[in-house]
Amino acid sequence: EVQLQASGGGLVQAEGSLRLSCAASGFTFDDDAIGWFRQAPGKEREGVSCISSSDGSKYYADSVQGRFTISLDTAENTVYLRMNSLKPEDTAVYYCASDVGPCTETWHDEYEYDYWGQGTLVTVSS
Repeated sequence: EVQLQASGGGLVQAEGSLRLSCAASGFTFDDDAIGWFRQAPGKEREGVSCISSSDGSKYYADSVQGRFTISLDTAENTVYLRMNSLKPEDTAVYYCASDVGPCTETWHDEYEYDYWGQGTLVTVSS
């Protein structure tokens, strides 16, 4: 069974850091796009970042560029999202998702992705 398990969320003060993990089971990140999305209360889900397992190419939303870093550990079959300089507006439930093939220019479209993790809550206090 294909599963994605997101973890690592929590409560952090503004300017703090967190690292989210997205562990895959039932398949190996071989030629996949692995995306991170987030949904804040009362808002639509938005794309945060994407990494292609085939060539390591990365995409970031403008709102997190320079603060967040996505990475892939092939040995652990896990994608990480390192979040630095967190802001209260980063507060959201964060989800990871995967799609066959590399990240494309439409990586931020949630409908591109077939498999989703359950979400992990990140709360940034001011």
